[in-house]
Amino acid sequence: MADIHTLPYNGTTPTGGDSLIQDLNVYYESGDIAWMLAATALVLFMVPGVGFFYSGLARRKSALSLIWVTLMAVGVTSFQWFFWGYSLAFSHSAGKFFGDLSNIGFRNVLAAPSVASERIPDLLFAVYQGMFASITVALAVGAVAERGRMLPCVIFMFIWSTLIYDPIACWTWNPAGWVSQMGGIDFAGGTPVHISSGSAALAYSLMLGKRRGHGTHELNFRPHNVTQIIIGTVFLWVGWFGFNAGSALSANMRAVMAAVNTNVAASVGGVTWCLLDYRLERKWSAVGFCSGVVAGLVAITPGSGFVPPWAAVIFGAIAGSSCNYATKVKFYLGIDDALDIFAVHGIGGFVGNMLTGIFAADYVAHLDGFTTIPGGGISGHWLQLAYQLADSVSGFAYSFGGTCLILFLINLMPGLGLRADEEAEIIGMDDAEIGEFAYDFVEFTRDVVNGGDMLDDDSKFSADRDSLTAHEKAFSSTVGDDPRRSR
Repeated sequence: MADIHTLPYNGTTPTGGDSLIQDLNVYYESGDIAWMLAATALVLFMVPGVGFFYSGLARRKSALSLIWVTLMAVGVTSFQWFFWGYSLAFSHSAGKFFGDLSNIGFRNVLAAPSVASERIPDLLFAVYQGMFASITVALAVGAVAERGRMLPCVIFMFIWSTLIYDPIACWTWNPAGWVSQMGGIDFAGGTPVHISSGSAALAYSLMLGKRRGHGTHELNFRPHNVTQIIIGTVFLWVGWFGFNAGSALSANMRAVMAAVNTNVAASVGGVTWCLLDYRLERKWSAVGFCSGVVAGLVAITPGSGFVPPWAAVIFGAIAGSSCNYATKVKFYLGIDDALDIFAVHGIGGFVGNMLTGIFAADYVAHLDGFTTIPGGGISGHWLQLAYQLADSVSGFAYSFGGTCLILFLINLMPGLGLRADEEAEIIGMDDAEIGEFAYDFVEFTRDVVNGGDMLDDDSKFSADRDSLTAHEKAFSSTVGDDPRRSR
């Protein structure tokens, strides 16, 4: 007799049945539901990790704005995902490139098996994938660092997730998508998440232009808070278990393998980057280690559920070294990618996709009990590399080109100029755009400087208002320089 908790779905209605007269839970294992709910929370946990990581890398006067913009990405993208994003990416009647609006507003999204796996219902898959959409947008908009206005960025979030992220997610993960039909493999987001966000950040940086003083002594750029970078890395490292292991879409051995690979690649990536920095500077860089951890996590993302653990060592070592050297690319391109988003996520995603094409193993994929692949190059299926390359290049070209076009059009709209004016850039995005500060001493200094204007003329601290304003701006423009570390 069949287990009452695992009855086969009868396929009668789009919603999975009428909950008033049926128990819709009987089609799913409670353990799978519990694990996927936990994985959803873990992916959400990554967003403040991105915020802290980006904020620590920036200067003090723009530290809060980067945390704000990553959290706002969750709010905007979550609504977009509910409204039509999920339908455009994962509707059951999707085409090769784009879904339709059959599930707009989560219409009929309830207890029927999801398009990606019969082991979880549509509604659970929708909220889980919504976190993926949110973290992708959060990664991309870090490109506004220190000179981008917030309002155009918020509008960009909604448009970009609709026109760029949703189609790439559809063609990669929806069984009807052209990459999936072709035979491309991407376990947790090498192209939809990392290549798309990395190339979007590169495009955003290009469209914004260089920060004031870039390339001169005036912009002596250093991370202002290394502790914050470490905290952000820890959040990301922990959350990535939900990101990768959760992509098995049930509690099974494939999820366990993905978790193991995630940790191994992150560890090796961190050590590799740190050693490369030591070779040049003879210092054990904490920022370098954290950057390497993230590079390893990015690279193993597409292969975490396809490769054996020994391959994860190779993923981490190659990602740590290639992303380290890729941080120099922005200088050759003349693009001010302030937070090295393209170097870590764009290049890291590409490296991960290609290594997946080499090291994918059929027995690892089948650990979930049903996935069948021919394997990668080491299994004699070298054609997989061509599939991975086509997926990677198309994802980069579509995201980079589409992002440039979206930003160009937004910038033409009255009141939606992408770039903050020079005065706002001098005082910092926190003051100009947020009106709040990451650190109390900034407000304290403002009070002290402005208070001096009230002193009598005999005081050695007295000065006219123009001088005080100039002093305040000078302080704001240099307060972010931390002489302890350079990146």
